Amino acid sequence: SFRSIYIKARNQLNNSSVAATADPCYNRRVIIDFHTHVFSPKVKANRDYYAADPCFKLLFSNSKAKLSSADDLIAEMDASGVDKSVILNIGWSSHDLCIETNDYILESATKYPGRLIPFVGIQALAGAAAIREIERCVAAGARGVGEIRPDVQGLDLGDDKIMRPFVESLTSKKLILLSHADEPVGHIYPGKGGTTPGTLYPFIAAYPRLKVVLAHWGGGMPFYNMMPEVATALKNTWFDSAASPYLYRPSIYQRVAGMSGVDKILFGSDWPLLSPRRGIDEVKSLSLSQIDVDKILGHNASSLLGLDCG
Repeated sequence: SFRSIYIKARNQLNNSSVAATADPCYNRRVIIDFHTHVFSPKVKANRDYYAADPCFKLLFSNSKAKLSSADDLIAEMDASGVDKSVILNIGWSSHDLCIETNDYILESATKYPGRLIPFVGIQALAGAAAIREIERCVAAGARGVGEIRPDVQGLDLGDDKIMRPFVESLTSKKLILLSHADEPVGHIYPGKGGTTPGTLYPFIAAYPRLKVVLAHWGGGMPFYNMMPEVATALKNTWFDSAASPYLYRPSIYQRVAGMSGVDKILFGSDWPLLSPRRGIDEVKSLSLSQIDVDKILGHNASSLLGLDCG
């Protein structure tokens, strides 16, 4: 009947309005790369000096490992059709190097407003100094902390004395924590360590208010989401796809969507290791609905970060 058709159309309109209100990017296809790394010209020119730090040595001491600046990233974003990128620091062991490199990340985000979203490096073992650095960076526009590497930085995620003040600072400032994650099985590669789901899960469960992004598909964490208690504990946890082509078959996107929900997937390239174009093309090649593709490539990140997509 006309009335039933009217009611159906009205409900569809209402549902669309709700979706549009919940997601400011609802009617716009935006691409957000949630996992990139940039370094200052000073770091690029003095690779050997910074290689004294365990994390930098692990990842970039080899001269073949590419180091990119914010300008390099912007050029790649323009070429690949990326609207915004989260620029991450690394897991420096040195508090002083965190400060130095955070300055460049924050300056880069200021130089490219609306394009680059700053996440900063923090060495939680620095205690009160680490908390002060979080506060300084938040005042300068930081949206999160990461990419931390607990094993390389010497962090015991179960050390309440160190981790609780750190986490409380993050939650009070509404910051997101992005952590590297390692697979407990599979091939060995530069940077693979011991931050596995078994290490990360107790930490996540202990701090349910903290919003956490686990890099590299969480080292396989989404698969445990099929356990009801794990799904509850991971309520505030998301997974980025950084370096996915090096780790998993493309169908990982559908598998994680089925086990953890498509809303939990954040597209990440791990630039400069990989071009975002490769990952974008991979996502678009899959038998996913356009709605799910849009969520993975940008809408989920927009929602998590509270962006207006302008």
